[in-house]
Amino acid sequence: MQRRSLWRRRGTLVLLALCLFLAGCSSALLDPKGQIGAEQRTLILTAFGLMLIVVIPVIVMTLLFGWRYRRSNSLAKYTPDWAHSNVIEAVVWIVPCAIIAVLALLTWKTSHSLDPHKPLESDVAPIEIQAVALDWKWLFIYPEQGIASVNEVAFPVDTPVRFRVSSGSVMNAFFIPHLGSQIYAMAGMDNDVHLIADEIGSYPGRSTNYSGAGFSGMTFEAKVTNPEDFDAWVETVRAAPQTLTYPEGYEALAEPSESNPVEYFSAISPSLYESILRSFHTGGEHQMGGDHADSHDGENEKTADHAAESGHVTNNHASQDNAMRSHSSSVEVGG
Repeated sequence: MQRRSLWRRRGTLVLLALCLFLAGCSSALLDPKGQIGAEQRTLILTAFGLMLIVVIPVIVMTLLFGWRYRRSNSLAKYTPDWAHSNVIEAVVWIVPCAIIAVLALLTWKTSHSLDPHKPLESDVAPIEIQAVALDWKWLFIYPEQGIASVNEVAFPVDTPVRFRVSSGSVMNAFFIPHLGSQIYAMAGMDNDVHLIADEIGSYPGRSTNYSGAGFSGMTFEAKVTNPEDFDAWVETVRAAPQTLTYPEGYEALAEPSESNPVEYFSAISPSLYESILRSFHTGGEHQMGGDHADSHDGENEKTADHAAESGHVTNNHASQDNAMRSHSSSVEVGG
């Protein structure tokens, strides 16, 4: 009896200790700071609540049955020949099917309303920020302002932001948990996600797809400010001594680095983001520079023409080759 009392006290102390440890935990997904994040939290809690309709009764009945049919309870009814109950069969089939039907309807509806590619409705004009995942840092390009930053992004509160997301290296994932909607970043692919922040503050962002040795330090800070402070931030970046040219400056920046500090670039090459995308669309070996890609295409054309003239390529094959080249040049960047 004394030993049982001791174990009860120990169990109580462990439970209290766990409660104290968990009191310091927080979840960015359950503490949203934007419209998309708030809608996603509602979806998570709704789905969680629907699943608890099954989970809670099962847990309660497991404990109840274990207590009622314990060995020392001689009053429990013993029915060894019991085999079937229509009521139980109806409950265990109808309830789960109803939950699945509601979840299916909810999933279909939110898959459209929370589509990351869907522009947000707002009276404020949206801004565009281009994000490029590098090893192991984030490059943010502001095409309208003509500036860029590394591992820091800023935008005004209550302003829709269209993030165009790509990668200059391996596959990554762009995510600001407080604002919602993760989106993947892949080389040569132009993905996008629309976000908005309802509160001023600094929110952590990161890659959520493992990409190598420096992955743990591939984080950035999302600074949500009022419009005046955003304009001041832009002027601060424009006063930076560094500029980012393509391809020379970009090639140097794209070199792998771990826990890269925040950097500002006061000027950038025109169409920097599009140049990064095109560098993966050469159809052959990856080339950083656009001039290299153009010369590579020119050599391919000369080779095909020469082969057709010399009879090594039939007219049919030559026409197919020309059609493929014209198709390749007209392919739009993937979204």
